[in-house]
Amino acid sequence: MSRLGPVITLAAGAVLAAGLGVASITATPAANTTTAAPDNDAAAEAPAAEENTAQPSPSPAQSEEKRIEKADYAGRVKGNGALIAISIRDGKAIGYFCDGRTEVWFKGGQSADDVSLKGVGGGKLTAELGDGQAEGRVSVAGRQWSFVAPTAVKPSGLYRATALVRGAQFRAGWIRVKNPNGGYTTVGAASEGGSPVPVPELNGDQPTAALTVGDTTIYPKDVDGFIEEMQ
Repeated sequence: MSRLGPVITLAAGAVLAAGLGVASITATPAANTTTAAPDNDAAAEAPAAEENTAQPSPSPAQSEEKRIEKADYAGRVKGNGALIAISIRDGKAIGYFCDGRTEVWFKGGQSADDVSLKGVGGGKLTAELGDGQAEGRVSVAGRQWSFVAPTAVKPSGLYRATALVRGAQFRAGWIRVKNPNGGYTTVGAASEGGSPVPVPELNGDQPTAALTVGDTTIYPKDVDGFIEEMQ
């Protein structure tokens, strides 16, 4: 189902298993100097300098610089109306694709300026990071799309909730993206006991505010609240 408005919440698609759950070098010319000619006897006795061709290993500090401590991206998938989100915490990365009918969670890692994540059923998400955005491709169920996801500033971003509802495990995921002309688009999916159910609507002003499903209160979390359990 879908409901259009400043916030668009789409009904759930199938939800995945719980186990699943983003130097340049400048050469300096040598100085033009003049030195005295070396003593021939001394030059003959001195061993030839050994050329060092080994490449230096990256120092721990250099490796640490490549690890992103915190980053969030959210945007639109080209060609099918889905939303996509990528979040990185200390080099660990997760992603979420949802079009209101199909959803896929991805997990993996960040290295240098890119992320490579794997999802259930052979899904894959790759993206290059830079200029305040993640740009890449996502593969789901044998189909592939490109996307550009700008840096997400709350309340844009990725949210998730789990709870026991009516004696069954309830899971929901949401992506919220700010619209160019104002307002937000939200796409989500939910399941109860493994079967798709309508996804609750996030609070527009505070996405982590409590929601009611049946007689149960659920608490959506932002990425900081669930990324560890997704790894």
